[in-house]
Amino acid sequence: RLVGIATEHLSRLGPKRVTVVAVAAEAGMTHANVYRYFPSKDALLDAVAGRWLREVEARLAGIADAPDPADDKIERLLTALATVQRDALFDDPNLIAVHLDATETARPLPRRHRRLRSLVERVVEEGITSGIFSARDRERAIAYIFDASYRFTHPLAIQHDAEVPRDLIEARFGAVIHAIQRVLRSGIL
Repeated sequence: RLVGIATEHLSRLGPKRVTVVAVAAEAGMTHANVYRYFPSKDALLDAVAGRWLREVEARLAGIADAPDPADDKIERLLTALATVQRDALFDDPNLIAVHLDATETARPLPRRHRRLRSLVERVVEEGITSGIFSARDRERAIAYIFDASYRFTHPLAIQHDAEVPRDLIEARFGAVIHAIQRVLRSGIL
């Protein structure tokens, strides 16, 4: 319930103006009681962002679990990640602000939500097993995917490119995805 109230406050007020006292008052409790569940305001806001990240991870897991070939899955997985974060940057900038702040200050939130790596690993492994990908070194292939897609999938880079028109970002990212697929199929790595 506290996370739900904090979500509404964050959306309406922004991260700087959310207070534990106001969340507690709306929940009908003292702020000291809120601190029993969340040691700080950052922890409360991280719980809000964590809920959103779990939803994103579930969506991405659905793509990774689909019966599509691995090369299609890697494209859909990366595109969905980039799209959901870029959409949130414009549709819910306060939520993304919490996510960015947690990333920049190395709070536990981003580390707790690293399921994306395991999803990419599964897709790469599936591609290698099925013969679609000819990667010789699985770890290098996974690192290449994250390095090549960083500008389009990492929240800090997405924020940096916020003013770049969406169609230009999508065209650039499409070219990067095709390069990733080509490299994975070729066996260069």
